[in-house]
Amino acid sequence: MFTRGTRLTIASAALALSIWTMPAWSQSATIEVVGTGDGIDVLRALGKAFGAEQKSINIDVPPSIGSGGGIAAVGSGKSVLGRVARKLTETETASGLVYKPVALLPSAIFVNPGAEVKSLTQAQLADIFSGQIANWKEVGGADIRIRVVRREDTDSTLTVLRASMPGWKDLAITERSKMAMTTQEAVASVREVRGAIGFGPFSKDLEAGLTVLKIDGKYPTDHGYPSSATLALIYSKATITPEARTFVDFCETRKARDVIARLGSVPIQR
Repeated sequence: MFTRGTRLTIASAALALSIWTMPAWSQSATIEVVGTGDGIDVLRALGKAFGAEQKSINIDVPPSIGSGGGIAAVGSGKSVLGRVARKLTETETASGLVYKPVALLPSAIFVNPGAEVKSLTQAQLADIFSGQIANWKEVGGADIRIRVVRREDTDSTLTVLRASMPGWKDLAITERSKMAMTTQEAVASVREVRGAIGFGPFSKDLEAGLTVLKIDGKYPTDHGYPSSATLALIYSKATITPEARTFVDFCETRKARDVIARLGSVPIQR
């Protein structure tokens, strides 16, 4: 007959054994998805929807380190999943990285409401970003100076604009512009400065405190809007985990496509 102390010892040992032998991914796990600032709200919403189904897995989408930073982190094994707004190069693909498109992100041109404009033509946009138009009154807005917020030359949205907008391919953006290193910094700068204009991937969140412009009468969610970037997940064949694979698969489901569409982006169906 076991004593009370013996029973407690046996129970403790059994509990320890059950924890030790429990499958690793049945315990709570956090997966960071690192990389571009484009579509960060989309991936955070997808992570939240995924977490509602897979309560043992938490998806963390930290601030931007750029597409290149995400590729470097996944390629080095520092991170399991990355997020990019550009296609992988042949060298990156040959190294074992896998590219999984998730959504098309319309490129948005947004202004501080103080500019008092809601729509511009493609030609007017080119003249504004080149500095040829310097006051909003020249395009029917308020009598205030235009303050251009730009991104670095490798930014995905700028790359898309150069490829799709007439007059943008070789456009020299005015030297009087402010450089923003992330999408979030660009958005914050335009929200804070009266007369400011910037660009980035479209999301419904931009409509809070900003005016998202129509271009030639087309809003970013309208059919025929001229430009968009592709948001994709990346991972390495050598380091992908069961938990990460489950999230990648979730991003291809009908529920995920509904989340993407609700935020104003276009789900990519495969």
